[in-house]
Amino acid sequence: MVPESTGGRVGLSGSAPMRIHWEIVNEPEATGEDVPQDSGQIHPDGVGPGVLYRERQRVPLSWWVIGLGVATLIGFQGQMGRGWYWGVIAGLLAAGAVVWSLLHLSRNELVVERAEDGETWLRAGEASLPASVVSRTLAVPPSARSAAMGRQLDPAAFVIHRTWVPSMAMLVLDDPDDPSPYWLISTHEPEKLLAAFGRPVVD
Repeated sequence: MVPESTGGRVGLSGSAPMRIHWEIVNEPEATGEDVPQDSGQIHPDGVGPGVLYRERQRVPLSWWVIGLGVATLIGFQGQMGRGWYWGVIAGLLAAGAVVWSLLHLSRNELVVERAEDGETWLRAGEASLPASVVSRTLAVPPSARSAAMGRQLDPAAFVIHRTWVPSMAMLVLDDPDDPSPYWLISTHEPEKLLAAFGRPVVD
């Protein structure tokens, strides 16, 4: 079940345990200076209201090369035994599907921001989480990702998994109104994200 917006924090509809929110599917936006693609950026002052951290997770360049290569192959196959224009049509349709799919996979953004009331929020796509309901956090390195996503995964956890992002962040909840025990989200810079979020980090 995907969290539904309730005006502020994203809530969870229904009383049954929440199932995993699977998204197999954050290059940061510039905030005054250029930063490397897909790396997280901490806001320079981080004091008043505003964005403390921002990260976008775009698919790797190799995915574009492979996808457009497949589209070209489809176009070549489409014209065999027919006119050349069939190949052009097939190739354009396949390329359009590839571009749409990769842009869709790249749309997610992680943002840590402080509201006017002083509350710090983590926004991951359409879902939002206030720091006040998080008891502790944990950076999951690449070496531990398979275990966190495998035998150790709680079926009721809220998960946003990007296969091309090697590390993750875990945020353990202390909220009786939320059936999810924790959030587990892919991030290129878990330490930076959790430092901006401001909750205790477990080593």
